[in-house]
Amino acid sequence: MSKVLEFPDINIDNEELRLLLAIKLFEEKKVSLGKASEIAGYTERTFSEILLKRGVSPINYEDVDLKREIGNA
Repeated sequence: MSKVLEFPDINIDNEELRLLLAIKLFEEKKVSLGKASEIAGYTERTFSEILLKRGVSPINYEDVDLKREIGNA
């Protein structure tokens, strides 16, 4: 049984709501970039561009091994 959220007096279409949810879940590190992109309905590249326009980095620096990345540069 599917539940539907209803927000009285808020005029946000489903597409915008999915995008906002995906961004928040990604910011909170609840989902990966790939999963957030899927939730929002965009490719990872497009979702990353949207994040950048909103001032959110699409790169999770905690997951990056900086010493290894510098060695690969």
